[in-house]
Amino acid sequence: MKKEIELTIHPDLVEDYNYRKELVAKKLNLNPNEITAVQVIRRSIDARGKIPHFKLRSIVYINEQPQEIFQEIKFSPVNSSKRVIIIGSGPAGMFAAMRVIELGIKPIIFERGKDVQSRRKDLRAIQQFSEVNPDSNYCFGEGGAGTYSDGKLYTRSTKRGDVNRILNIFVQHGAQHEILIDAHPHIGSNRLPKVVQSIRETIINNGGEINFNSRVTDFIIEKNIVKGVVVNNDIEFLGDAVIIATGHSARDIYYMFHQKNLTLEAKPFAMGVRIEHPQQIIDAIQYKMKTRHKNLPASSYNLTCQVSERGVYSFCMCPGGIIIPASTDKDELVLNGMSVSRRDSPFANSGLVVSITENDWKDFRDHGIFAGLEYQKYIESLAFEAGGKTQRAPAQRITDFVESKVSANLPKTSYIPGIISSPLHEIIPKNISMRLQKSLLQFDKKMKGYYTQEAQILAAETRTSSPIRIPRDKDSLMHPQVNGLFPSGEGAGYAGGIVSAAIDGERCAEAVSKFIRYN
Repeated sequence: MKKEIELTIHPDLVEDYNYRKELVAKKLNLNPNEITAVQVIRRSIDARGKIPHFKLRSIVYINEQPQEIFQEIKFSPVNSSKRVIIIGSGPAGMFAAMRVIELGIKPIIFERGKDVQSRRKDLRAIQQFSEVNPDSNYCFGEGGAGTYSDGKLYTRSTKRGDVNRILNIFVQHGAQHEILIDAHPHIGSNRLPKVVQSIRETIINNGGEINFNSRVTDFIIEKNIVKGVVVNNDIEFLGDAVIIATGHSARDIYYMFHQKNLTLEAKPFAMGVRIEHPQQIIDAIQYKMKTRHKNLPASSYNLTCQVSERGVYSFCMCPGGIIIPASTDKDELVLNGMSVSRRDSPFANSGLVVSITENDWKDFRDHGIFAGLEYQKYIESLAFEAGGKTQRAPAQRITDFVESKVSANLPKTSYIPGIISSPLHEIIPKNISMRLQKSLLQFDKKMKGYYTQEAQILAAETRTSSPIRIPRDKDSLMHPQVNGLFPSGEGAGYAGGIVSAAIDGERCAEAVSKFIRYN
C-alpha cells in the first residue's frame, strides 16, 4: 500500500531521512517498521513565514517496495532509408533528433557552430578579449544558448507535452536526479556540456548524424515541397523533411525565408536591461534572515507589474549567477545570465524587461516585417556604442537610474568583460527607460530592499525571444507554403525555454513521422 503526503520540514532536518520517517509515522499513525520508504516526488520552499521551510510532497510505501521515479527511454539503431534534416542542435533540434530515432527515422543535424567543448575557446575570446565569433558564441553551437546559461528547466508548458519525459531524458544523459523532484529544476552550466555531449553520443550511436561548422544557407524547394538544404553556400543535402530549430538569434534564417517569398509574422517580445544585486540582499528579502541557512539554495524572485499599460517583468533570473556577453555579431552588445549547479556566486542577476509594441518601432517601419528586429538591433548597437565599442557593458546604480543621474562609481559586478558608468536613463529609449524607472519603485514595494544603491543595471537585455515567428499549420505543424518544412522551437516562435523547446522539437518529430508515412 502507498499513500501520498506533504511534509513541512525545517532546513536543519531536511536531509535527515530518519526524522522524515518518524514524522510520517506520527502523521499517519503507523508503526515506523511498516514504512519501507518515504519517497520525495516534489520539493519546494515555503518562505512565507518567519522561517523558511521545505515542502516535500512524498509517497509513503507501507509494506511494499518503492517504484523508481526515473524512467529510462530505450533507443534503438535506425535502419530506415527515410531521413529528416534538422537545422540546429539546441534543445528543439536535439530532442527532435532523439524522437525521430525512436520513430525509426534517421536524423541529420546541421549546426552552424562548434561542438560543446570547442565552443569554450570562443566563449573565452568574447569574455576576455571582446572577440565575437558570429557562428560560435553563447547563442550558437552544440546545445544552443541554454548550454551556457544555467540550464533552467522550469516551464509552464505542461499542456504541450510530457515534461517528465524531457526531464527523464536529461537524467538519462547525466543530469542530477534532483531535477525530477525540484519545483524549479536546473542543471547548471558546469554540468550541461557533458549532458549535451552524452545526447550527441545517443544520436550518433543510433544511426543519426551531426555536422558542426555547417551553416544552412539555402533551402531546396521544388513545387512547394522541401527537398533538402544547401550548407555553407556549397553542398546540397537531400532529405524527406526539414525541421528548423535554429533558436531566437539566427536572424539569417528569417532573411532566407523573406528572399524566397515565404511568409513570416511579427510577434510580441520584450527588451530592457540586466539587473544585478548582491545575492545576500535577495536572500535577506526572500528568506527574512541575515544569513542564508546552509541547506537553503540561493533565493530567486519573479516580479511583474504594469506601467503605462505595458508589462514590465523579471526574466531568466539567475540566483548565485553571473552576467555573460551573449552577442552574436561584432557590432552589438547583448547580455544574458548563467550559473553553475551550486549557484554559489555572490551575485544575483535577472533580465528586467518591458513589453515592446509596434509603436516602439514606428521609425523602422520601412523594414516591413523586420521592423521589430531592426529595433532590437538598434538597442543592441546603442549598448555597444555606450560600452566603447567593446563587450564592456554600460552600467548604472539603480538609484541613480531612477533619479536620472550618472553614477559616480559602480558596485562590483560578476560581468567579466567589465562595466563603464553610463547614463542609461538617456541612452535607453524613453518608452523603455521610463517604465523601467517606475517599475523599480513598484518592485521595492513587493520586495522591500530591492531598490538599493548596491544594485545596478547593465545594458542591454534584448533576446528574450525573437520578434519574428515562422508560421505553421496548427495540425500538420508545417509551414503553410512548403510541404515537409517544420518550424520548431524558440526561433520559430513556439517555445520559451529549454523544456518547452524540447517538447516542441518532439512534437515536430512526430509530425514529420506522419508526413513521411503518408508521402
